[in-house]
Amino acid sequence: MATTSPPPTPPAAAPPPSDPPGGGSPARGRGLTPRSARTLAFGALAAVIVVVVVLLVSGGGSTAYHLELKEAGQLVKGDQVQVGGVPVGSVTNIQLTPDFKALVTIEVEHSLTPLHEGTIAEIRVPSLTGVANRFVALQPGPNNRPALPPGATLRGEETKEVTDLDQLFNTLNPKTRKGLQQFIQGSAQQYIGAGRDLGLATEYFAPSLAATDHFFAELVRDQSTFTKFLVESAKALTVIGARKEQLSELVGHADRTFQALGANQTALTQGLRALPVTLAQGNKAFTQLPPTLTALTKLVEVSRPGVQPLTELFKKLQPLVTTGTPVVTNFSEAFSKAGADNDLTDLLAALPGLAKTLTTASPNGVRALQESVPITAFFGPYAPELQGLLRTFGQTTAYYDANGHYARISPVAPSFALGANNNLTPASAAQALQGLTTGQLRRCPGAATQPSADGSAPFNTLGCDPSETP
Repeated sequence: MATTSPPPTPPAAAPPPSDPPGGGSPARGRGLTPRSARTLAFGALAAVIVVVVVLLVSGGGSTAYHLELKEAGQLVKGDQVQVGGVPVGSVTNIQLTPDFKALVTIEVEHSLTPLHEGTIAEIRVPSLTGVANRFVALQPGPNNRPALPPGATLRGEETKEVTDLDQLFNTLNPKTRKGLQQFIQGSAQQYIGAGRDLGLATEYFAPSLAATDHFFAELVRDQSTFTKFLVESAKALTVIGARKEQLSELVGHADRTFQALGANQTALTQGLRALPVTLAQGNKAFTQLPPTLTALTKLVEVSRPGVQPLTELFKKLQPLVTTGTPVVTNFSEAFSKAGADNDLTDLLAALPGLAKTLTTASPNGVRALQESVPITAFFGPYAPELQGLLRTFGQTTAYYDANGHYARISPVAPSFALGANNNLTPASAAQALQGLTTGQLRRCPGAATQPSADGSAPFNTLGCDPSETP
């Protein structure tokens, strides 16, 4: 610390002036004489010169300390030692220790020494773009801790190596580094030939800085809100970081999406041209949407009373649906079942072949039907009798006729004939058939059936005798 020597002895004071004539005492408040004032000024100047010399002599010099680092981080002799950005010394020597560490010697000015325990030394760079612009940043320890002796060595946690740009990139995984490389290359391609525009843009750099400063001033005006925003943003980034794989996939998919869009510039241009018309039509549709929503609201309000009965209906339909499920399954199996020629689908597939076969066979069938009409026309009117005969042939000799009516006429072939004296004698064949006639060709069809009450039996259209009916 600076010391000062005692001030020089002032010169002897001049003898007091003689009493004024008349024997009176000297006047009080009278100023110094010019001679005594000059003497005092020279004495003060000499004292100041002595103090300055002592300060200059005592303020020089420095104290050496050593830093043990894993690597020197491209430090060279003469690099500065700074505290809070103020130079306070320099690097004087760099050596390699037997265990292959860097031993850096620094000189710190006496104005900052002695350093105290807790001092941290760190190699820093003004920017990541430089190569040889390194300096040692000191963070002095509190002065209430023991002082470090001259030549003391800081090691371990008391020293920190420089963080290079390559170390920053090494913290990223290969996929992220590849994406960053592509981003930088894409940015370079984007700004090729844009130097003139960039020069014009620099004119607005200063106003943009002013606007940015104003923006941040407004941003931090409400500290509590800004703090909450930062905390919530940190939480959101934590959640996003926990899903970095999904985020990487999202970025990759977005890249492929933009590549696909870039490969379809023509379609994208046409879509952008049609976009105004689409937006206009959408605006028109949105204009008509409120009345539609109002009508839908009224519909919902009107339909609300029927919701309860509909709910009950669905409850009652549930057993039907449960019962009908196997039926639907059977229908499904009937339409489509594994195997060939066993479902309706196969049947429909076979219909074209059947239609082709019928196309070939139909002319012959039509010709056969046309030729059989004269033969079958006679039996057509007697279809009821033929049907009754085929249905209840066994009842023709019973009490009911072939049409199911109680018998009113029954054929009888007498085996005996009434002879003389009312005696029965065996009848001959001629006597048994006596009274039977033939040639009754005008009897109406259905004559053995009672006529319908509404007279719909078409007897009068068949050329028969309606009187020959029951």
